[in-house]
Amino acid sequence: MLYSFTNDYSEGCHPNILQKLTESNLTQQAGYGNDAFTLESVAAIRGLCGKPDLDVHLVAGGTLANLIVLGAFMKSYESVISAETGHINNHEAGAIEATGHKIETVATPNGKLRPEDIKPLINKFPEYHTVKPRIVYISNSTEIGTIYKKQELVELSAFCRENNLLLYMDGARLAMALSAKSNDLTLADIASLTDIFYLGATKCGGLIGEAIVITNEALKKDFKYYIKQRGALMAKGRLFGIQFAELLRDNLMFELGNHANELAQRIAQHFQSLGFTFLTQSETNQIFPILPDSLIQELSKKYGFFVWKKMQEGYSAIRIITSWATPDEYVDQFIQDATALSEQVK
Repeated sequence: MLYSFTNDYSEGCHPNILQKLTESNLTQQAGYGNDAFTLESVAAIRGLCGKPDLDVHLVAGGTLANLIVLGAFMKSYESVISAETGHINNHEAGAIEATGHKIETVATPNGKLRPEDIKPLINKFPEYHTVKPRIVYISNSTEIGTIYKKQELVELSAFCRENNLLLYMDGARLAMALSAKSNDLTLADIASLTDIFYLGATKCGGLIGEAIVITNEALKKDFKYYIKQRGALMAKGRLFGIQFAELLRDNLMFELGNHANELAQRIAQHFQSLGFTFLTQSETNQIFPILPDSLIQELSKKYGFFVWKKMQEGYSAIRIITSWATPDEYVDQFIQDATALSEQVK
């Protein structure tokens, strides 16, 4: 295989992180998130959000972040609402259900939730005989590459607050969402409009780590107990702190997100020029071209990618993902090969 476009975490981490890990290796630091690097990261996130009183907790991965957040803030009879394509519904091996909570799903064409999608799930009958929705789970970018615009998030946030629902944003690829060309959201907007969100490093230049950010004052107390109880409070929290400190320095994380987006969009524009359509109109580093199965078979001999969904007879949607470290030359080579092969299979 020449190159893999299967995911955006195949590489290790940005060289700045490796350098800082080496430089600081023998420097003694306090444990459990009280080290200087974590404190620097927390201050940086608070600054970007424009809220000095945010609670920030660094944990190892996205599934762990979702499991901790959703498990901590729901009672036994409460549920979480998600788009059908949501990560918690498809890619976490039943982690949320294993906590005893139901995921109530909504089919959406673009992976995003709107107030009108949620209304039927909160107006249930009879009362006390069904689960009670408590949290609305969204991803930005979504599992199919789309992003939330500010007005969409404003409307969703207002609806959640009117209906006593918590709004939680999975930000595994938040750096890519905020770097998309048409994005009009900032981290400060997200901090104002959600109750909890997380900012992911694993898929944007980090070795490991996600930053859970709690904006709702009522949710902050004793959350760290839950993190510890679930085995997610790391003694060597410096590992996470160093990574976020470096990624947030001089806007590096968002530059890396932009790099991943631009390369994916270059591939998307090329497939469009060849006359192919897409499962969704993504502006981020995940694209979903619908290609002939014969072309997919030929491309898969040289490149890694995921066959996402069978479409009409003889066609499938594939998922191509570029990363913070994807070299331009492999994208150019892929485009060249796709062009040549598409001519052969027509």
